[in-house]
Amino acid sequence: MHRFMRAVGFGKLTDRREEQRLITDIIMNATHRSYTSNGEETILAEFCEDFAQDIGIAVCGEFDAEEKFSYDYFYPYLRGTGISSCEDVSVERHADKESYAGVCDDIKVGVSLIFYLQNIVPYVKAQTTDMLPVRGTTLTLSGLSISGNILLPIGKDESDKRRIQKESMSRNQLIAAARKGDEEAIESLTLEDMDIYSTISKKILTEDVFSLVDTYFMPYGVECDQYSVLGEIMDISLRVNRITREEIYVLRLCCNDLEFDICINKEDLYGEPQIGRRFKGVIWMQGYINYPM
Repeated sequence: MHRFMRAVGFGKLTDRREEQRLITDIIMNATHRSYTSNGEETILAEFCEDFAQDIGIAVCGEFDAEEKFSYDYFYPYLRGTGISSCEDVSVERHADKESYAGVCDDIKVGVSLIFYLQNIVPYVKAQTTDMLPVRGTTLTLSGLSISGNILLPIGKDESDKRRIQKESMSRNQLIAAARKGDEEAIESLTLEDMDIYSTISKKILTEDVFSLVDTYFMPYGVECDQYSVLGEIMDISLRVNRITREEIYVLRLCCNDLEFDICINKEDLYGEPQIGRRFKGVIWMQGYINYPM
C-alpha cells in the first residue's frame, strides 16, 4: 500500500482487494488518459482519476502488441498551481520501473531539488522523438504529507519584510556569481554564513529555534524526493474526497522563496491553518514540467 494514499483521502484503504478494485475503477473511468510509444512494440499508458479538485491517483502500465494492458504501478498526486521554478530540469528514469525523477538546481532552495515526475508521457514522447533537451520549460511543484503541524508566524512588520526580501535577492545574486567561480562572491558567502552561525549560536541559548528560523527546506531520510519543510502559508482550501468523504487541506506554501502547493489529510494536521501561519512537516515532492507549445 502506498504510504501517501492518506494524503489524498484514502486513509482507511488497507485491504488489497479494495486497492485492486480501486485501480480497476481508475482504468475504466479515468478523468485523464495519456499514451505514447516507448520506442518498442509497446505503448506506455497513464490513467488518472481526480477524487477532489486536482487530487487523485494515477495508474501506469503498458499495452502490448495485442492491445492488452499490463498494470505496473500507481501513485497518488496533487496537481500544483502556478510556476515554482524557471530553472532547467534534468530527468532520470528509476531503475525498477517506468517512472522518473526530476532534478532542478534552483538557487533559492540551496540544494539540488529532486522530485517525482508527474507527467511522464510528454517526457517519454520527447525522448523517443529525439527532442531532448527541451529549452524554455518551467516547473510546477506540489507535495503530499501524512503528518504536519501548524506554527505561529514570526512577528515582522513591513520594513522587516522589505529588508528580508532585499537580503534574499542579494544572497541569490552572490550564489549565482559563486557558481560561476567568482572568488569575491564565495568569500562573501563564507563570511556571511560564519556571522549567521555565530549569531544563532548565541541566541539559541535563550530563544526557541522556531522563533529564529522563519523557513527551511531540507532533505529527509534516505529517499531523495522527500523533504522536511517549514514554510509560510499563502493560501488555504479544504477539499473533500468524493469517494471516502475524507477532508483534505491544500496549502500554498512559501518556503525559502520557493512557492508550491501541498495536500494533507485533515486528520493528520495538528493545529488550525491560517494564512500567515507556518506549516512544518515532511513532504513527498512531486513536479510537473510545463513544456512550451
